[in-house]
Parts: sequence; structure tokens; C-alpha cells
Amino acid sequence: MAADIAGAVAVPTERASARSGGRPASGRRPVARRRRTLVAYLFLAPFLILFGTFVIAPAIFGLWISVTDWSPFRDTQNFVGLTNYLNLFTPGSTTFDDFWQSMGATAIFVVASVPFLVVVPLFVAVLLNRKLKGATVFRTVFFAPYVLGVAIVGVIWSYIFDTQSGILNHVLGLLGLPDDIPWVVDVPWVWVSLVGVTVWWTAGLNTVIFLAGMKGINGDLYEAASLDGAGAWRSFWSVTIPGLRPVMLFITTTTILASANMFGQSYLLTAGGPGNATRTAIMYIADQGLSQNNMAPAAAMSYILFAILAVISVINFRLQRERSEKGAS
Repeated sequence: MAADIAGAVAVPTERASARSGGRPASGRRPVARRRRTLVAYLFLAPFLILFGTFVIAPAIFGLWISVTDWSPFRDTQNFVGLTNYLNLFTPGSTTFDDFWQSMGATAIFVVASVPFLVVVPLFVAVLLNRKLKGATVFRTVFFAPYVLGVAIVGVIWSYIFDTQSGILNHVLGLLGLPDDIPWVVDVPWVWVSLVGVTVWWTAGLNTVIFLAGMKGINGDLYEAASLDGAGAWRSFWSVTIPGLRPVMLFITTTTILASANMFGQSYLLTAGGPGNATRTAIMYIADQGLSQNNMAPAAAMSYILFAILAVISVINFRLQRERSEKGAS
């Protein structure tokens, strides 16, 4: 009896082994996995080609330029090591004063604009997240400026801010307020203008991102907070803010990077003035590399700026992670 049962079990096993060619069924899994990986890379290939061509290759070439005395007017380029980098940290060098002055202007803009570009969109998103009539229309209105190009934004606001014939000063005069404010020709008004234009132009994107994050917060948490007697303000701090921590990290980091790379607003509205007060690091790097043909120092400046922004991003990620872990505990 036992022999018959063993034979009955052995026959299907032998047939299955014969159908699979004597190989275990699990042997097909690596082949299928490699096939899926190959298909994935085929779909990624167009992006990888473009990324390698327009990002990786220029980055490597720029790094090489930064350690040479590269000039478009010479056939041979000489290796100079870290000289271009050391000059940026050597007082009295040809690039030290101007570069760090432009970095200071960049820091002022980042510190002045980032809080507004985080707080204003957050509160606008909170208002738009409520069940209001016409909420979709208001979302479109807030997001609409973001689709405009920087050239259009610069032209529009240059007319608005014009000291002599600008619309803004004219309206202020009608209201009995000073009508000769130098919005784009004197400090600190130039910073007020640049920050205001940037918030008007780009806050819509952050608003939409915050709205998307709020949609992912479980509504039961708000009901539980309401049952515990929490009001709107308490629910905001206890439910909304903790639920938006990942979104907040993303928005804060990208906003810092975008503000640190500000170029168009200052170039079009103030031309870096008055003097060089609003000449940002990107403006100075572009001037040195493209106008003055000092490509090697400009490349070194770019990598110094990149290193500083990378450090700031890492610190921001760690701070946000620590806050998230404390909130979870």
C-alpha cells in the first residue's frame, strides 16, 4: 500500500520535472527578474541619456574647468589645482570681495523670502482646504502667476514699481500715502520689491503642494481632536502640522534652493543695484563666466555655492527628521 502511494506521488513529480527540462521552477524567476529590470531600464533610457548629456557631463566638465586656467581664447589649458578655490577664500584676491558680497546678497534674499514662501502658502492652503464655494477658482487664481515666465513678471512689475510713473506709487498717492517710494532703486525697498514679487509669483506652487498634503491627512484625526474639545487653532497645531511634516520638509528644502538661485527678478527689476546690493551669487557667476570670460573662477564659485547649499539641505533634513521623531515619540 505504501509503495503504491509512493509511486503515485513519484509519477506526477517525474512528469513535472520532464516538462521543465529537469530544472527547478524557481530557476525561471531570475530570468523573469532580469527581463523586468531590462524593460525598466529601457523605459528610463531616454531620461538617463538626457540627464547624462545635459547634467552629468556638464558637471564633470565644469569641475575640470575649475582646476584649470581655462579660457575660450586659448588652445591649451593649464592645470592650476585648487588655485581658483583658494582665491575665493583669500582676502585681496580679484574675486574674494565681489563673490562674498554677492553671497551676502543671496543670503539676505533667502532669509527674507523663504519664511513668506512657506507660511503664506500654508495659511492660504488651510483656507482653500475648507469647503468653500468657488474654492477651485481661488486655487486657479493663486496658482496662475506661477505659469508666467520670469521675463513677463519682470516687465509687469517694472511698470508697477516705477518711481515716477508707476501704478503702485500713484495708488499710494490717491490714498494720501507717500507716492515717491524708490521701490527698485534704493535699499531697503529693493528687497521689499524682490521678496514681494517672488512671493506673488511662486507662492501658488507651494500652496498646491500643501493642499495635496492636507488631502492625505486622515479626517478621523480631526474628528477625534474635535471630540477632545480642540478648536480650529489647536487642531491646526496638533493634526495639520504633524501631518504635513514630510511636505514641509520638501517645500522648505526646494524653496531654499530656489531662492538661493534667484537671478531673473534681480536682473530685470534692479539690475543688481543700487550699486551691487542686490547682485546675487548667480548673477555674479554668470557675469564672470559669460561676460568677462573668466570661466575657471566662475566654475569654482559654482561648486562653492553647490557645496554650501548641499550642507544646508542636509542640515534641514536632519532637523526635520529629529522633529518628526520627537513628535512620533
